[in-house]
Formats: sequence, structure tokens, C-alpha cells
Amino acid sequence: QVQLVESGGGLVQPGGSLLLSCVASGSGFSNYNMRWVRQSPNWTPGMGLEYIASIASGGERINYADFVKDRFTISRDDHKNILYLQMRDVKSQDAGVYFCFTNTGIRGQGTQVTVSS
Repeated sequence: QVQLVESGGGLVQPGGSLLLSCVASGSGFSNYNMRWVRQSPNWTPGMGLEYIASIASGGERINYADFVKDRFTISRDDHKNILYLQMRDVKSQDAGVYFCFTNTGIRGQGTQVTVSS
């Protein structure tokens, strides 16, 4: 089982870029399908998390939510046990807390992305 720690969030201007990382400790990271999801700023208990992107074990299957296609890139480095989310042309609606998840439901503590000029 792995433990996940996200980082890389912060304040970004509209149109800017940000690289999020999700470092996995423990064993078996390469065997997990991974995804990024977002908790929006107006999230309340009972609301779901918003799917952003996913990458399969082995990295050959990648999918994105329509609203981030051509702007965000998900990738993984199974040698370093790190999942990435490269965010480009960031928009105000991209703000929120970003979590990485395994396909078994393991997640980290999240990293906050704030979009403001």
C-alpha cells in the first residue's frame, strides 16, 4: 500500500502555469491507476470531487476532463514514484484543492491552488 503527499500548489495568475506533484511512499505505486481530482472552493460536505485527469498503470491510457484538455498534462514517473499534473493557461475556475487518488481510493492531503491576479 502507498501513502500519497501532494505538493506544488500555490498562487498563480490567470494564464499562468503550475506543476503539481504527488509523491508516493510505500510499495506498488507503478501498479496503481492514478487520477487527479479537485475540491472546488465552494465545496460543502455532501458534494463530490471533480475529476480532472487519470493515467493508468504503465501510463498508456490517459484521460482528461473536457475543461482541462489541451491545458493540463498528467504524467507519472514510476522510478521516482511521482504523479504529476502540469497546469497551463490556468483559469479562475481551476482554483481549488487538488488531490491525487489511487484506483483503490487512497488519497493524499491535497494541495491548494489559488488563481488570482
